[in-house]
Amino acid sequence: MNELSPLLGNQISGQPPEGSDLLSPNLRPRHQELIPTPCGPIKRWSELSCPLKLYFCFTIVSLLVLLGLTASSIHKQHMDTDVSDEDNFTVSLIQLFGILFGLYYISRGVLQENRQELVAFVLTMLVVMVRSVVNFSVLGSKDKEELLVRFVCIMTLGLFHVICTLLLIQRPNMMAFRVGGALNRLQEQYFLLNLCFSMVTFDFQAQLCLCILIMTSDSAMPAAPDRIIMGVGVAWACLTAAVGVVAVLKEAKVLVWIFMVQNLPQVAFFVYLMYTVIMKWFEDSTYTLEAAAVTGALISLLIKAVLFWGLIKLMHTFGQGLRERMFAPSK
Repeated sequence: MNELSPLLGNQISGQPPEGSDLLSPNLRPRHQELIPTPCGPIKRWSELSCPLKLYFCFTIVSLLVLLGLTASSIHKQHMDTDVSDEDNFTVSLIQLFGILFGLYYISRGVLQENRQELVAFVLTMLVVMVRSVVNFSVLGSKDKEELLVRFVCIMTLGLFHVICTLLLIQRPNMMAFRVGGALNRLQEQYFLLNLCFSMVTFDFQAQLCLCILIMTSDSAMPAAPDRIIMGVGVAWACLTAAVGVVAVLKEAKVLVWIFMVQNLPQVAFFVYLMYTVIMKWFEDSTYTLEAAAVTGALISLLIKAVLFWGLIKLMHTFGQGLRERMFAPSK
């Protein structure tokens, strides 16, 4: 109402003073104030529709249930030598991180009406489902009994979330208008900023999954120096992602270039990783983790290529007022 007060004062003379309940409903703002956060503005909980609130709560609860089942499987695989299997443990650990990132994606996707995060959530759920199907199909009968509950829950809930989220993506995106206003230029800039932000997070997720894949594989990189390099790589990935997020949100060109330079050692490591894995490809009779490592490295390179393209394009729009709109304090 504060934003409309000057307008009402100029256009309606002789009307009751500010704060009167006699104002026409057509003069009331259709939206509430957005809430500024370090990751961009979000909608208030009270502004979400009732069906969307129910879906969001159900999604969070179901993901927490899957998280608990996956953590239980990891503990059992790690402690029970009869059940523990290297491939199963690796897949379960990657699924655990996939579910954690899924919680993040759906939260930002709903509260920010962010299509990019919703797409990332759908992709994460599909990857978790595919991994679960592949892992379950190669298990023995005893191991299948141990993981049956988790498998059924992942497939049932995953399919439900994919369908509902795809329907949600088709809805009109009002956040771009509410943040960028009527200017198409600012709306496109807001879309590109969200894309880069999501790609930084998606790149970080891919790198963590790749590191887990290799660190838990004795056949791929058995040497202690390689594992030390991998541990340093995890810390480097966390630092790189933090720099990328700050660079995008603060519109800092210097940090964008630092972020790009930080990615060069990662690209070199991916090349080294593929060389190491391919050289040891035929040393054992199973190739599941080796193939997954090469595939993961190639996917990470593809993600980085899209991210670099988006960042270079986004830098040309820095300083044009979007950041001030996004982080303006509520009046």
